[in-house]
Amino acid sequence: MSTPALPAVPRVLRGWYVLCTSDELGRGDKPIQRSLYGAPIVLWRGADGRPAALVDRCPHRDVPLSYGCVKGDHVQCAYHGWEFDHRGHVQRLPALVGEADKPARRAQAYTLREQQGFVWAWGDPDSQAQGEPFTFPFADKPGYLVVRQVMRARASLHAVAENALDVPHTAFLHGGLFRNDSATRNRITCKVERTPQRVQAEFIGEPRPTGLVARILSPSGGVVTHFDRFHMPCVVEVEYALGEENHIVNSAALTPADDYETVLYAVVSVRTRLPAALVRPVVQPLALKIFNQDAELLALQTRAIGQFGSARYVSTEVDLLGPHILKLLTWASKGTELDEARQVYRAEVQMEV
Repeated sequence: MSTPALPAVPRVLRGWYVLCTSDELGRGDKPIQRSLYGAPIVLWRGADGRPAALVDRCPHRDVPLSYGCVKGDHVQCAYHGWEFDHRGHVQRLPALVGEADKPARRAQAYTLREQQGFVWAWGDPDSQAQGEPFTFPFADKPGYLVVRQVMRARASLHAVAENALDVPHTAFLHGGLFRNDSATRNRITCKVERTPQRVQAEFIGEPRPTGLVARILSPSGGVVTHFDRFHMPCVVEVEYALGEENHIVNSAALTPADDYETVLYAVVSVRTRLPAALVRPVVQPLALKIFNQDAELLALQTRAIGQFGSARYVSTEVDLLGPHILKLLTWASKGTELDEARQVYRAEVQMEV
């Protein structure tokens, strides 16, 4: 019996997404290929150092431009040698006598921004870019240890975002690493606020988690300041603070390579009284272990959605952010002008952790 196709997901193209790290886009003679919601994109860095990106399809005969090479500031198609600049304009057409660049011959170009070691693209090449990409907080601030990691998950952007910001699953899927499932639980208050561009949960009265990671970062315990946030259309952010010395912000830009293939560009910024030389060897492998557990479960979730032909979620009050993230993505994908989409939503929920 064949497996049913996975259902469609909301696609928000009018937003900023990371396509690669600055290091991945070197100055060699080969461009690289990335994809956004299944659309292939060719990227290269010209001799002038500027990153450029076009739809990965030569207008002449549909050959992927990523199969070609970089010539100075241009990308050259491997088939007939057409060369395109960062705007998609034809700068050289070797066999033609006459003008090379005409509108019908041009490739579609993406608007790019390079900042903090990432290359961001405005996801819709047919529209004017708006605003600026997300800035990773504390990634450039003195006194913070910064760990970067690129990871992949076989799941939709929404599923990955919800998983990253979901507190209840950590005691079970990551038991012992971050939280533990125990008979003694603490009741806390969660304040949820949703605006058209963000949804946030603030956790009030939460004791320091009992798992290994939290004990290493803050051996003395105490009550933490904890925020979980989703920034439209693709950034998740988890922030913990304990006293003046201990602060951790785990942010990730989620890039939907396809509907059910998400690339995470994670930046973890840590300030603690422990020396960075002691913290780094602990934070990176434990964070990877936690992510690998999440990725394995998300792949199982995606497989089940495909087998049943649909996603059927039954949510409760303690599914704090996932339903709101899905609403924001769905509204934005449809360009919905509903009163509800423009309003600020606030609620308080009791949770046991």
